[in-house]
Amino acid sequence: MILAGDIGGTHARLGLFDVESKRLSQVVESTFPSASHKTFEEIVAEFVAQHKLPVTRACFGIAGPIRKGRAEPVNLPWVVDQRELATVLHLETVYLINDLEANAYGVNGLEPHDFLVLNQGAPEALGNTAVIAAGTGLGEAGLYWDGSYHRPFATEGGHADFAPHNELEIDLLRYLQAAHGHVSWERVVSGPGLSSIYKFLRDTGHGEEPAWLAEAIRAHDASAVISQMAIEGRSPLCEQALDIFVSLYGAEAGNIALKFLAIGGVYIGGGIAPRIIEKLKGPAFMASFTSKGRLKPLLEVMPVRVILNDRAALLGAARCAALRAALL
Repeated sequence: MILAGDIGGTHARLGLFDVESKRLSQVVESTFPSASHKTFEEIVAEFVAQHKLPVTRACFGIAGPIRKGRAEPVNLPWVVDQRELATVLHLETVYLINDLEANAYGVNGLEPHDFLVLNQGAPEALGNTAVIAAGTGLGEAGLYWDGSYHRPFATEGGHADFAPHNELEIDLLRYLQAAHGHVSWERVVSGPGLSSIYKFLRDTGHGEEPAWLAEAIRAHDASAVISQMAIEGRSPLCEQALDIFVSLYGAEAGNIALKFLAIGGVYIGGGIAPRIIEKLKGPAFMASFTSKGRLKPLLEVMPVRVILNDRAALLGAARCAALRAALL
């Protein structure tokens, strides 16, 4: 029995998987609010106690860099150590991988109906691929094509310097520099990033914030309110913020497509994309994705797909454990 986990800044999702005839089948799944627990080990112990099933292997995808078997998630006050997890689970080895690396493993286990195509790309495109996912943070990973298999690898590209490409975005950069100093892509392409774009537009006189909207933002998740009001057409200020967000998302997706030479395609993951799918299907995302000067023709033939299955990273963590044990 494989214990797998997808650990983000908002939720920790755990699942148990069985392997039969080289196919994974999920047995049980639970989701925990990450911030409500002092440690990840506490969540794992609670899950195992609930389900009382024998665990023989475990792999967890976690938001943040993994160094020497330890992770310190950027958006959580935790230190996660694979040796401590192995002790909790009474296992010889537990695998920790980056959450976007888990997404990358998961991509190969999904079905065609788990994707929405934004750009068909060249027929039978084959080569490196890339995954970018905006949620609580911004994750990026690659899959190197070795001639036979796609080999996932982690990056922390979401923390690279944000690069504006017009006057409004330059003003946005200056606004965020005043608050944070260093401004990464995660500061603009994430849930908190959408909220920051909205605040920038509001504070710099690009639109009016009615009292009802200010109250809704105070009372609920700001980015969810902003995206919902934009999609429903109830706030021009929210619409402008979401339009900028989508354009920036496309621009950074195009950046990693070039850096990884993702001839095989780019996958858009994370929790935000499915909620704003109609905006992503519009012209702004792909216009920014392909707007790379002399390399525009290369980007135009790269497939671009949105991952609709929110279990991709959980499945990917289970696939990683199974592959390392040669069960798949």
